[in-house]
Amino acid sequence: ARRVVLGVETLARAQTLLRGRRVGLITGPTGVDGRLRATVDILAEIYDLRALFACEHGIRGAVQAGGHVESEVDAETGVPVFSLYGASRRMTQQMLDAFDVLVYDIQDVGARFYTYLYTLSYAMQDCARAGKTVVVLDRPNPLGGAMEGTLLDEAFHSFVGEYAMPTRYGLTVGEYARFVRAHLQLDLDLFVCPMEGYARNMLYSDTGLVFVPPSPNIPTLES
Repeated sequence: ARRVVLGVETLARAQTLLRGRRVGLITGPTGVDGRLRATVDILAEIYDLRALFACEHGIRGAVQAGGHVESEVDAETGVPVFSLYGASRRMTQQMLDAFDVLVYDIQDVGARFYTYLYTLSYAMQDCARAGKTVVVLDRPNPLGGAMEGTLLDEAFHSFVGEYAMPTRYGLTVGEYARFVRAHLQLDLDLFVCPMEGYARNMLYSDTGLVFVPPSPNIPTLES
């Protein structure tokens, strides 16, 4: 069976934005290509990777839910890791000064409570203010394109729900990024590296991709 081609595998489409520029990367253990090679390692080999940004659970996925993620140096690449799930959930000036273009590659679960979505939207806001480019590597919504559930009342917005989206929001991460840019009217240079062979009616089990747990508490597709 053919499998879906991921955004990380169409990176060449963003090369004019990445080549010759200092690259930052927000990723985690789900940031892998179809052969399970880490996006960190792929980017470090081809481009000038200067900064890594960890969200909840950390870059290599070793931190339990809600656990403080520390800033460190990535053992594999020697690139500094800044935490967006520690003292600050926003990018500091020091973080913004470390890169010219920011890449995002994390698999979401398809439910609006996941903090990865808001780490991305906060980074998009910070990059818009600082005049930095954002490149989102598209990934499937594991629950497909169907939408279900209650709409969030934005009066009760938080880091586990910022926008009036349904519980099951039905967007790929690239579509979500475009929604955020439009919804917040951000003046942001945003590029989405597209998938190939993906259809909205696909569940993750239809994509031919290996399921990598998006967090320690979602070990299987059923969960």
